[in-house]
Amino acid sequence: MNLYSSRHYDTDRALYDGFTQQTGLRVRLIEANADQLLERIRAEGANSPADVLITVDAGRLARAQEAGVLAPARSTVLDSRIPAALRDPEGHWFGFSTRARVIMYAKEQGLPAGLARYEDLAKPEFRGMVSTRSSGNIYSIGWTASMLAANGEAATEEWARGIAANLSRPPAGGDTDQIRAVAAGQGRLAISNTYYLGNLARSQRAEERAIAERMAVLFPNQGDRGTHVNISGAGVVRTAPNREAAVAFLE
Repeated sequence: MNLYSSRHYDTDRALYDGFTQQTGLRVRLIEANADQLLERIRAEGANSPADVLITVDAGRLARAQEAGVLAPARSTVLDSRIPAALRDPEGHWFGFSTRARVIMYAKEQGLPAGLARYEDLAKPEFRGMVSTRSSGNIYSIGWTASMLAANGEAATEEWARGIAANLSRPPAGGDTDQIRAVAAGQGRLAISNTYYLGNLARSQRAEERAIAERMAVLFPNQGDRGTHVNISGAGVVRTAPNREAAVAFLE
């Protein structure tokens, strides 16, 4: 079973080993970033060895579907185990893990008064406090899309302009860089997926564990729609040479 994956976690490899032990099928793994993998599958065409594509963020899964790379897969196991909101209605992709996008702040400074919702981040009183990735990053796109779905186009544009006005620095780096910046006193609010803080907390480096210890987490919008959650997911490649094995792997 040939797997193209943009995830790079040791826990995934343990799952692959378990699949081999259970089925006797060996997993051949190709790792790269999502855009590289998508382009590779398209370039390989009908001769692609890829059976399954794994990537992070619903936006990337949607891009793969729009590019015609994924084929619908029907499985009573997948349909019964995975909530409808976390999979494509036609079975092009399935979400297998979730990740919450939260607001992190330094414990020493505390949570600024008046901050409870994502919408609050655009308020003038938080000028110079917000640290986040570039607006072109897929995580930011998904987060903004959730705001668009909740509040509509006009309100979301106003919110985005407010965020831009409240940045503590020009957007740069990944989520861990936002956490580091706030821990170092550059801004007060870091927008990040939760697991980046976990990575720092379990680091082998004492200075990184110290950063995690200094940070606290706000799960926004608890009074209404809840915190924004995205997914990691996978789908069967349209030209999969081992389709049955691919579906079994997803199951």
